[in-house]
Amino acid sequence: MNLESPKVTVEKSSQHLFESLSDVKNFEKLMPENIAKFEVLGDDIFNFGLKGMPEIKLRLKETTPNSKVILKAASDKLPFTLTADIETLSDTSSAVQLHFDGEFNPMMAMMIKGPISKFIDTLAENMHKL
Repeated sequence: MNLESPKVTVEKSSQHLFESLSDVKNFEKLMPENIAKFEVLGDDIFNFGLKGMPEIKLRLKETTPNSKVILKAASDKLPFTLTADIETLSDTSSAVQLHFDGEFNPMMAMMIKGPISKFIDTLAENMHKL
């Protein structure tokens, strides 16, 4: 299952966005208002839970300076990645788009598609908070 957020323009440099997204502590600023839990477990891993959803651990998997940050689910039960693609627009402006890529059976995909779409849209909309 592949989902994409809208591409959002942020009045921050691509370097600033990259450094912010590479620090897992900053993901708390991006979370939706219905967050029930956010906990940093290490330099490259955090745990979060939304009301009515199971808790998810995300680990920083890979980075490409100033252009890409990839997070991977720490559990094999829900195998997915969340990729932030950062595009430089100017010295003080960037575009960011989030890509969710997961391998789920059709029933599970149908159940989580709506909530996950809304979640990544909210993360993208909150990029200006970094």
